[in-house]
Amino acid sequence: MTLGGLATPFVVPPANLAVLAALALLAGRRRLAGLALAGLLLLSLPAVANGLMAALEAGEGPGDPAGAQAIVVLGGEVEREADGRTVPGLLSLERLRVAAALARRSGLPLLVAGGVTRVGAAPVADAMADSLRDDFAIAPRWVEDRSADTFENAAAAAALLAPAGVRSVLVVTQQWHMRRAMLAFAAAGLHAIPAPVTVLAGRGVAAEDFIPSAQAWLRSYYALHEWIGIGWYGLRAWR
Repeated sequence: MTLGGLATPFVVPPANLAVLAALALLAGRRRLAGLALAGLLLLSLPAVANGLMAALEAGEGPGDPAGAQAIVVLGGEVEREADGRTVPGLLSLERLRVAAALARRSGLPLLVAGGVTRVGAAPVADAMADSLRDDFAIAPRWVEDRSADTFENAAAAAALLAPAGVRSVLVVTQQWHMRRAMLAFAAAGLHAIPAPVTVLAGRGVAAEDFIPSAQAWLRSYYALHEWIGIGWYGLRAWR
């Protein structure tokens, strides 16, 4: 994990709430500890996590692919196999599956983007490029493997695509990540068309959505990470 990745749990809930609760208890601040624990409980409810996700997913739906000149696949996470190889994680594989299908239907060239996210592991883009060749029988035309985040993904992709005259791209990522991606690509000067993987939160509320679950914590983390990132990217684009 990179330095930024190590810092993220202390910035984005729910992990930072657990740290806050522990520190508050050590300091004798029981009311603050109680508030932090209450926040942890709320974020563990699927109803809350789904609501946070639904608000994100209402932003950028699938766009009209007409006029797109290339497909950009944004890197997610990677995993290390027992033999030491770096392979795409589940989020990355979902993006590759959609991108491969788009490439076959449209004939558009692919760009994979993503730098190092884990110390000692290969860049995300390299692992994704290998997976495209080995698992989907498609070779990407461009591999952008130096960027540290989505904002840098977009800027580096624009630089790679410029010599080929590419100005309009289909962007493949999770629907909940799309708002932040669109901000980044607009700042990079590319016309980006959303091509989201899937919409996760489009169902009604059920009784079991008020039972705490570890999966809800993960979804809450993803959603809050995105909302914080959207604010930060808006500031970066303005600057």
